[in-house]
Amino acid sequence: MVRRFLAAAVAVWLLAVASAYAQSGTLIVVGGGDTGPEIVSKALAIAGGANAIVAVLPQASAEPDAGDESVKMWKDAGANEALKVSFDDRAAATDTLKRATLIWMPGGDQNRFMKAIQGTGLDDAIRDRYAHGAAVGGTSAGAAILVRSMFTGDADLKSLTAGATVIAPGLGLWPEVLVDQHFLTRQRDNRLLSAVLDHPDLVGVGIDESTGVIVRGHAFDVIGRSSVVVMDARHAHVDKASPGQRVSGRGISVSVLHAGQHYDLR
Repeated sequence: MVRRFLAAAVAVWLLAVASAYAQSGTLIVVGGGDTGPEIVSKALAIAGGANAIVAVLPQASAEPDAGDESVKMWKDAGANEALKVSFDDRAAATDTLKRATLIWMPGGDQNRFMKAIQGTGLDDAIRDRYAHGAAVGGTSAGAAILVRSMFTGDADLKSLTAGATVIAPGLGLWPEVLVDQHFLTRQRDNRLLSAVLDHPDLVGVGIDESTGVIVRGHAFDVIGRSSVVVMDARHAHVDKASPGQRVSGRGISVSVLHAGQHYDLR
């Protein structure tokens, strides 16, 4: 009887996990710069095409017109609705997020965004929509916040030093990775590699400008005009180092991808 009960309980649990995985949404993670038409059209198609409802969250920027350009971009692309969301009216913001088929975060300062959303409950609303199939995306700072361990921008770009790349909690929608944006244009390879050696359980994904990844589950496809660099130390030998010491490791995997190529993190 006990075995039968446990078997039934496990079966229910597996069904729930499979259902949640099937319903989870899609991430559109853009490395900054120009969000080209190939990225916009793909994101809009994922979000429902002409039926898409886009919620733009501009809180990473302090500019008074922040988000207006993104609203126009999505409307011009053919979205049914594109709305700028204010955190001042949480009820209205929650209602918009519940209806959205695409939640989009433009650039600015990722720390500013996370500070603005803290305590509002709107981060949970974003996670809930993503868990139930909505697309969520962003560019530059809006890309940085999508992960669990977010770059703050504080880093040593001239050496490989333990603890030099500072991370903070993000939204946690892509928990397996560290994302660095503007990657090739701003020569951020030291920053990402240092972070990967600090956190070898996380895969480093460096996304260049005008380039994005479309993330579904554990895999992603590259889209846009430049390249994506993947640094994986999960199976490497990484030497222990105290903060401030030089880092070292052997057997680190590096992949370079461009538009049309696929990568599976498993």
